[in-house]
Amino acid sequence: MARTTRDTEAVEPTSGQRAPAEQQRWQLVPAPVPPTRGAHRLDLRTTIAIDIGRLAAAMSRRLGLGSGAMIGGRLALSLQPQVLRRLAVGRRVVMVTGTNGKTTTTRMVAEALRSRAPAVSNATGANMLDGHVAALMTQPNAPFAALEVDELHLAQVTAQFEPAVILLLNLSRDQLDRVGEIRTVAESLRRALAGAPGARVIANRDDPNIVFAAAEHPGVTWISGGVRWKGDALNCPRCGAFLGEADRDWRCECGLARPEADWTVTADAAVAADGTRRELDLALPGQVNRVNATFALAAAGHLGCDPNAAVQRIQRITQAAGRYGTVRLAGRTVRLLLAKNPASWLEMLDLVSAEQQPLVLVVNSREADGHDVSWLWDVDFELLGGRPVRVAGDRALDLAVRLHYAGVRATVAGTVEDALAGTGDGVPDVIANYTAFRDLVARSRS
Repeated sequence: MARTTRDTEAVEPTSGQRAPAEQQRWQLVPAPVPPTRGAHRLDLRTTIAIDIGRLAAAMSRRLGLGSGAMIGGRLALSLQPQVLRRLAVGRRVVMVTGTNGKTTTTRMVAEALRSRAPAVSNATGANMLDGHVAALMTQPNAPFAALEVDELHLAQVTAQFEPAVILLLNLSRDQLDRVGEIRTVAESLRRALAGAPGARVIANRDDPNIVFAAAEHPGVTWISGGVRWKGDALNCPRCGAFLGEADRDWRCECGLARPEADWTVTADAAVAADGTRRELDLALPGQVNRVNATFALAAAGHLGCDPNAAVQRIQRITQAAGRYGTVRLAGRTVRLLLAKNPASWLEMLDLVSAEQQPLVLVVNSREADGHDVSWLWDVDFELLGGRPVRVAGDRALDLAVRLHYAGVRATVAGTVEDALAGTGDGVPDVIANYTAFRDLVARSRS
């Protein structure tokens, strides 16, 4: 397994002897900003496809049919199947994938890159090829792009062009009726990386499934932030042998092993293997966002961004596509949190369990959520103890039954508005899965 090359070099003392770590000075030598699109002339067919796609996106927004984040890209792709490849020429693209945290991390990457030069991003979470095209054609001259990509579509991207950086956050069970088992997804990621040997891969060393996907790539930076959800990481993804605790230094008999960390995320900082610290005083809450921020900083550093400027921009982020944001619903100010599978529910429950704000849980089971909600029994709702909660959504009764067996008092409400009306003083936390969250964001803006 190749070890990563550090993005910063220690300045040697004049005596020729290496100074102690606490006395070392660090100097960042920025990489040159990539050339803008002005040096690359698009062919007539691509230009027409982009113009028509932009028009469609603008009409979608004007008519109130949506953000245009998909329709414009889809139309451009139908007119010019090579439009993504053409739009990627002349810029350095960071792709962000994984089961949880893609949208927030992509927002962090985009902000970090903007500390140096303009960057485009699919900020609304449209994370397949049409969404990538729609994002890239908004600013054809922007030298950087931060793009969220669905786990199963990364291989399609690397077949079109080689990103400068690929971030692999995590893998856990999610939408099994659409995505399939994790081993299938991990193998798809491994094939995608094989198609991008020149990309810098920044990967989660605490997830054995991610280690399997990235271990053979020649250039990997490993991030360690601990692992909360362990239910999908008990067995070796290569041979199936039992691994046990994934957050220890495991080594499987087949040779797959937990790599050494290049960056370790603590309760307040990102710490490099050489001892370099980057304080992470984030507006976004929780350890999960410190981990996301470390991924973003590693990507920005690889692309020559000043780390201090990048950290400052990341620290100003208060929400990402509605996640963690406060909105007005039913006449109340509420905080919206997204949780769509056991791993992300565990993170959000851990976040709210130390607080005593009113709590509303909302679960749907529509196509984008996955129709099977048996995963509710894998979520550690016992973290809520005897705290009363109110539940709503298409599967509110299923959720109430699960909470009953967790020893949590739950009141079922017909709507989220009814649930909020029955809560006490304070700013309620509303944890919702995907379509429920999306609908609540839309209602808060109407």
